[in-house]
Amino acid sequence: MELNKIYKIGLLGISLSLIFLVSCNAQKAVSLKKKQISDMVYPLLDTENSRWFYFSSASRPFGMVNLNPDTEINGDWGGGYKYTTDTVKGFSHVHEWQMSGVSVMPVTISSTNKQTVFKDFYSKFSHKTEIITPGYHSLRLDRYQIKAEITSTPRVGFHKYTFPAKAQKAILFNLNTVLGPCENTNGKLEKNNDFELSGSLVLSTNFRRPKPLTVFFKVKTEQPITSIEKDNATGNYLIHFNKKGTQVLMKVGISYTSIENANNNIDTELTHWDFNKTVEDSRNEWSNLLGRIKVEGGTETDQRRFYTDLWHALQGRKMISDVNGAYPDNTGDKFRIGHLPLKADGKPKFNHYNSDAFWGAQWTINNLWGLVYPEIMEEFVYSLMQYYKDGGSIPRGPSGGNDTYVMTGASATPFIVSAIQKGIVKDDLEAIYVALKKGHMEGGIMAKAGYEHKTSIGGGLKYYLEKGYVPYPLPDGNFGSHEDGASQTLEYAYQDWTLAQLAKKLNHEDDYKYFMKRSKNYQNVFDQSTGWMRPKNVDGKWRENYDPYQYENGFIESNGAQSTWFVPHDILGLADLMGGKEKAVTKLNQQFETAKKQNYTSGTSHDAELHPEFSRIPVNFGNQPSMQTSNIFTILGRPDLTQYWTRDVVKSTFSGLSPATGYNGDEDQGLMGSLNVLLKLGLFQMNGGTDQDAVYQIGSPIFNKISIDLNSKYYSGKTFVIKANNNSSENVYIKDIRYNNKAVKDFTLSHQEITNGGELILEMSK
Repeated sequence: MELNKIYKIGLLGISLSLIFLVSCNAQKAVSLKKKQISDMVYPLLDTENSRWFYFSSASRPFGMVNLNPDTEINGDWGGGYKYTTDTVKGFSHVHEWQMSGVSVMPVTISSTNKQTVFKDFYSKFSHKTEIITPGYHSLRLDRYQIKAEITSTPRVGFHKYTFPAKAQKAILFNLNTVLGPCENTNGKLEKNNDFELSGSLVLSTNFRRPKPLTVFFKVKTEQPITSIEKDNATGNYLIHFNKKGTQVLMKVGISYTSIENANNNIDTELTHWDFNKTVEDSRNEWSNLLGRIKVEGGTETDQRRFYTDLWHALQGRKMISDVNGAYPDNTGDKFRIGHLPLKADGKPKFNHYNSDAFWGAQWTINNLWGLVYPEIMEEFVYSLMQYYKDGGSIPRGPSGGNDTYVMTGASATPFIVSAIQKGIVKDDLEAIYVALKKGHMEGGIMAKAGYEHKTSIGGGLKYYLEKGYVPYPLPDGNFGSHEDGASQTLEYAYQDWTLAQLAKKLNHEDDYKYFMKRSKNYQNVFDQSTGWMRPKNVDGKWRENYDPYQYENGFIESNGAQSTWFVPHDILGLADLMGGKEKAVTKLNQQFETAKKQNYTSGTSHDAELHPEFSRIPVNFGNQPSMQTSNIFTILGRPDLTQYWTRDVVKSTFSGLSPATGYNGDEDQGLMGSLNVLLKLGLFQMNGGTDQDAVYQIGSPIFNKISIDLNSKYYSGKTFVIKANNNSSENVYIKDIRYNNKAVKDFTLSHQEITNGGELILEMSK
């Protein structure tokens, strides 16, 4: 119950004063410049529920460097920047999926701390002196009275430290420590000259990333370094400066391939010492991306929350390739340095990326990136294919140059198929199809459970192919995480359907029929006697004493009631199993009525899903398995219920600005942010945009006018505009809908219709 209290208090605005303070502080920082759209972002959203990679303040979109202060360091969940902790423990450059490293801390040296500073260097700070905007973070370290300011380019951290007058200035490099999800070991730092240092450290293994990775870094300072000192007990280094002046400017370029490439990253991306210019460049880059969607109407809080959601949709999933195209390849038995293909001008054709799972991406970044940021989607497809060329498998969540096998299935298949169906990726389609098909066959990635690195058993694919379902429990034993057979069956069936669409596009008729047949396997775990998806054992017997509200009882991060609706490719077929569309609508509507009492989520954080009461919710918008459910009504012929429930979910769950709440679950590097954006735009793709026409379902936008700039490299139209006339918090229903002065049937538009440009007019009503 305590979590519910926190949730309600957050929504009621206990943090409004904090919001105002941060907003004002941010405006102070940019008062000399014209206000930009990136200034609308509220970076502190949900930071009481931190995760190592969740918060990236002084970072560029998808940057290799993700620089921000750390208030909690020993762990992934609850690590990184946590709002409720008032102590800075360093400024780290790597906040990434299963990766953390290169932590620095400015300090002052005195007679009292000279012997202890190597291990006792943390400092209190206050949010009252903190300024955060996308690409910039500033705070005051109370212990040292140092003003710390940080910003970055994609691969270079840029630090500006203002010390007290006549202080003995130093910067501590904490290179042998435990930061977020991994230990830092074998940290080394050496002085090259009075203005340059070189270093490296090893990101040690964990059960998700079982191969070590070295991060190399180059340090350049504008002020001369007087000496470098190492403490053997801690492995930490102190960099000393003379007492002249109060400011130290420092660049830290990183690379996963070599010190030379780290140096080249600096020389290419940050050729000057103008800190304010770099801050402004970062603001401009964020504003240009965020500004592709312009909204009018709603409250100022609605608009700020929208751009904060959009910021999250673009801040996860970091590049690991250098500016010259070198990248770490850990897919083989031995580590190697790979090189991306180059364009005629010598620059890489694309960047290579780390990424948390694509599990759930069919309802999030597939839709958002495919429409608004096609160039990003294209890059990610090429990056995923680079992993295949190197290691023989398209990953579902790579870290450190190799797949972590996070979650289950072949979750990248819908992402790649969606990019192809939207015309974003046009080349080498046969090679891509071969690679995707391999993942769906015996021995492919679909055969692996979560984090199953050395075997291909836990996915239960052999049973799926033989029996048409994955049994629960798996009789072979425990080979990885998420061996939840009913969910695996549902997931594989959907992913098979998406691959079938690509097979059809490429005229592989036999493959099309084969994968379409597999896509019906969801029917094998639907129990008509109970009306729920239900696990079966290897002998085909239904799970006894089955409780559809029991969490992870054969279902991944969900219960049976939530996952029953995970048939995004065949909602009408699912409705037939339930006795028809009317019965399906009634059933789902009742689930929403129940879930409404709990604000549609299992508490306010991912770990709250395990709570015995919260976990029994029939619809959970705090995690991926049932985040599509409010849009199902449109396909069942009741778009009014989609409009009503989606608007209520947004109002109850995804509105407001507070460090205490925000996504009420697992944000997963922009997936929840993307979902929020789509729900607020009233645009959704139930099958992830993988059908031939990549159809969008039209919902109820919260804004009066939305203008989406279309990328001319990919799309013929210039702008797609949505106008919701007579829109308000009460007028959530669409009584008339027209696109370019033509009636719209079934509340759907194709991807091509939208990207040809035009105006969608919605007449809203009570």
